[in-house]
Amino acid sequence: MAAHPIFIAGPCVIESQPLLDTVAEELVRLNRLLGIDILFKSSFDKANRTSIRSFRGPGLERGLEMLSQVKSRYGLRILTDIHESWQASPAAEVADVLQIPAFLCRQTDLLVAAARTGRTVNIKKAQFLSGPDMRYPVEKALDAGAREVWLTERGNTFGYNNLVVDFRNISDMLDIVPTVVMDCTHSVQRPGAGGGKTGGDRRFVPSMALAAKAFGATGYFFEVHPDPDRGLSDGPNMLRLSDLERVIQSLL
Repeated sequence: MAAHPIFIAGPCVIESQPLLDTVAEELVRLNRLLGIDILFKSSFDKANRTSIRSFRGPGLERGLEMLSQVKSRYGLRILTDIHESWQASPAAEVADVLQIPAFLCRQTDLLVAAARTGRTVNIKKAQFLSGPDMRYPVEKALDAGAREVWLTERGNTFGYNNLVVDFRNISDMLDIVPTVVMDCTHSVQRPGAGGGKTGGDRRFVPSMALAAKAFGATGYFFEVHPDPDRGLSDGPNMLRLSDLERVIQSLL
């Protein structure tokens, strides 16, 4: 029997410990119910928010403390993103997977720092690159000693304030690495289209996931929130936590 795909889920940004606990409890329930192993994702700092007034998160030190509590309480593996090379080492003390944001996927020092931690490195494909272009960020990470590298598709810039997904990128990136994740929630973003913040449309998230499955994706990334319309980052494209079970079941 084929192994289950990789699932990654969690709130876009760390808002509070109770939010992390609520999401973690549901992920543990789904892991037991469905026999899977969902990684818990959340960001300690959203360094690329549209507006200077946007909520960024609790910062590195407090954010890693909160993620560490999730790991110890619930036994979940952790994925979080880093934006500067000096963050790689402390983040790797908690995170099992270090994620490189799409805008930063060509930043050599960031890739090298993440690779040298020995953690899995998940590189999100930039909105301005093709699937085959991702060979070069992967080479940087592998040359720096990365043990495992994943790639994540999240759409390409399509004019102003919109993204389009070319699902052929999944197949192209599978020629580079064996693990290609579909970011089903960021791919429905409408960047900067929300009046100083990013807009989006979560209605399309389940369809993005199924389309990615048809193109051979080996993993799926969902940002989730119990009340996404009140989420402090990326609310319009986050999936409702209560809908996650149904969407994952459609992919198994």
